[in-house]
Amino acid sequence: MSPEIKMLLNIFILGIGFMLMFTAFQTCGNIEQTVIKSFNSTEFHGSGYTSMAIIYGVFSASNLIAPSVVAVIGPQLSLFFSGLVYSGYIAMFIHPFTWSFYTFSVLVGIAAAVLWTAQGNLLTINSTDSTIGRNSGIFWALLQFSLFSGNLYIYFAWHDKVHILDKDRKTVFISLTVISLVGNFLFFLIQRVEPEVLPSEASESLLPGDTSESDSGGVAPQSRATRALDAFKKAIQLAVTKEMLLLSISIAYTGLELTFYSGVYGTCIGAMTRFGNNAKSLIGLSGIFIGVGEILGGSLFGMLNQCSRFGRNPVVLLGLLTHFLAFFLIFLNIAPDAPLAPEEGTELQGFISPNVDVALLCSFLLGLGDSCFNTQLLSIIGFVYHDDSAPAFAVFKFVQSITAAVAFFYSNYLLLHWQLLIMVLVGFAGTLSFFMADWIVVCHRQDSDYDSI
Repeated sequence: MSPEIKMLLNIFILGIGFMLMFTAFQTCGNIEQTVIKSFNSTEFHGSGYTSMAIIYGVFSASNLIAPSVVAVIGPQLSLFFSGLVYSGYIAMFIHPFTWSFYTFSVLVGIAAAVLWTAQGNLLTINSTDSTIGRNSGIFWALLQFSLFSGNLYIYFAWHDKVHILDKDRKTVFISLTVISLVGNFLFFLIQRVEPEVLPSEASESLLPGDTSESDSGGVAPQSRATRALDAFKKAIQLAVTKEMLLLSISIAYTGLELTFYSGVYGTCIGAMTRFGNNAKSLIGLSGIFIGVGEILGGSLFGMLNQCSRFGRNPVVLLGLLTHFLAFFLIFLNIAPDAPLAPEEGTELQGFISPNVDVALLCSFLLGLGDSCFNTQLLSIIGFVYHDDSAPAFAVFKFVQSITAAVAFFYSNYLLLHWQLLIMVLVGFAGTLSFFMADWIVVCHRQDSDYDSI
């Protein structure tokens, strides 16, 4: 098997593994606030928004040490052990306790930092300057297939349900735990790409068995410590580069938007009693439409990165306009108190009579716009920081997760229109900063094949 085919196969395996893991985790995040409101126990006093705020808050801090962990144990084991923690978080909902709920929230935050740093490292290792855009699109499209199956099940299983019974909850979360574990074990199918067959710019490898290891397969303690310290220092250095500082505003916007589409918007739809008895099942259908937008965007923009000579800026601009249209329609269609409504829902409405078709169109637009931003951010970071991919993606996830944590926190208190206004302002600023960062990259890389990716 040629090195190019092996690298492409690794990208597909990586994407499918994440697809299965996040079929479970994203479905869990999409429904957990609704499930918690329906949980019949006086011993449980948890909030899905608070849990997600903890996850992303710990996630952001843990990104400081994630490159060191990946450097020491390699990306494959990093993916596997982190994935086990994700599976534990999902399994906890089979019979939740307040202490286990928040304990696993902390553990998932740590695991997420390692997981996504390892993902970015493997994506870059298995890409060259000319394929990083394509591979980012492939990975993103496969990842977002995760929004289909779990949410499709939720739609049919919860059809016409006003209250979620314990039996319904247990069935869903046992299934999601098994799916997550299957995705975990797929990571062991990723093959190591031999350093000598890679182009010079893609020679970085943190896979177990790298040439920095001894012939016996081990690494001396001092060498491991040195690699861990170097990875930490590099992450700090990259965080203050001009390009990363500019990209951080765009990354921050993806964190706010991640919070909104993965947790808040589904809760808003489920709380709209004016949608009828199908409101709860519409949470799953909304997730499916978000997935359609994500997959379409990932597939389309992955191909555009191969054939377009206009760069990344038009895709990011399309993402901003798509989101602004979605925010405007949501503002008109959804009641302002929907994010804060109790289990019984809200009798209020927005500025127009609530319309299910408009709500699902907004789900699609949220997914499409999110894919615009994320595929281009993955592409430009993998391109600019090819030789330091693990620290660079750690910085990426640090910024994204800390803003997601802030957004999940204020989602407990702010009405819908204030949340939308925050995203509009940060999204506009993030788009301008991406344009500036991309212009700097073009100026500095005129001798590269940037126009071809």
